[in-house]
Amino acid sequence: MVQTRVFGDDVTLGKVSGMNFVFFSPHFPPHFYHFCRQLKGAGANVLGIADAPYDSLANDLRAALTEYYRVADLNDYDEIVRACGYFTHKYGKIDRFESLNEYWLGVEARIRDDFNIFGVRGNEIDTIRRKSRMKACFRRAGVPVARGRVVTSADEARELIATTGYPVVAKPDAGVGALDTFRLDNDDDLNVFFLNKPDGDYLMEEFITGRIYSFDGLADRRGNLIFHTVHTFSQGIMETVNQGRHISYHSLREIPPVLADLGRRCVAAFEVRERFFHIEFFRTGPETYVGLEVNMRPPGGFTTDMFNYACDIDIYRVWAQMVVNGHTALDYRRRYHCGYASRKNSLPYVHDHEAVLSKYGNQVVKVASVPGIFSSALGDRGYIFRAPDEDQIEAIAQFIHATHQP
Repeated sequence: MVQTRVFGDDVTLGKVSGMNFVFFSPHFPPHFYHFCRQLKGAGANVLGIADAPYDSLANDLRAALTEYYRVADLNDYDEIVRACGYFTHKYGKIDRFESLNEYWLGVEARIRDDFNIFGVRGNEIDTIRRKSRMKACFRRAGVPVARGRVVTSADEARELIATTGYPVVAKPDAGVGALDTFRLDNDDDLNVFFLNKPDGDYLMEEFITGRIYSFDGLADRRGNLIFHTVHTFSQGIMETVNQGRHISYHSLREIPPVLADLGRRCVAAFEVRERFFHIEFFRTGPETYVGLEVNMRPPGGFTTDMFNYACDIDIYRVWAQMVVNGHTALDYRRRYHCGYASRKNSLPYVHDHEAVLSKYGNQVVKVASVPGIFSSALGDRGYIFRAPDEDQIEAIAQFIHATHQP
């Protein structure tokens, strides 16, 4: 076992007062150090567990951690248990265990069970991890969903397709993002899929035509909304990943009333407590939405930064105050539409980086280099920009995405 223990200047041997918050994998994604920094500012002991060498952590993250425990393998549950046991012995009961990362939902729930920690437990995890279970919860909220079910064979898939017709989408029931997700347009596609099907349960459902909208925000310990907003996307992540395309999305200053109602009902039906949420819908008509899936974590990419730029707030601080104090108040206005537009290194763009900044430098608030693991969905470089007018947001995205025709 590789283990590193690092003490902050204000840490002494023996138990330390304050909330004990174990942040699992705090170094990834890189901008999550903001959560740790604000937890420390709110008075928590921020106890990190990860597999990266301590010296490789960003300075801001190291400054926020009360102590860091390095493990050799984040997938080795026994190592994680030993780390939590060490923290418990030194600091007292662990009050929270979080990564804010969808990939680790199962580990989080298991640790919470074993150490009796507040949050989503093992008997609840499938509702927010398995897409088939999400469908049932959407229905309880009164939200329409695409027809579909888990299929284990080509014959079962054909029975479903006899009802829905082609195209259909096949996606891992417990998958993360759009990984290993496929659109099937005919019998040949279906046969190829089952010949090469990845391991695990697969959900198959009818293909819905519509624009994707997400209802995003933060709920307090009682399920009340502290913050919420809506984003609309140029296309789905599945198309972006499978076709090597770039993507854009932006927030709305005014939330469609029907979508606001559906989003609130989903927050209640999924029993969101002290968590961020990202709930996806297809808009199939002017006031018609179909539930797609939910993610009980901060929305992907740099969307939490976009919360801040759109409303001139610090959502990281708001979250930390809520966790540590049990409640917080936030008075905010959606002052801007905030957009994100990605670029792929492989695409021949008309306007280079300098041209983008020359034309829209006053609106561009951040240029981000995307970690490689996310580049298939979020591009190799991302531009974040804001404007009070939605037409200008769309014009900026079009300028960034303009490519030379082959």
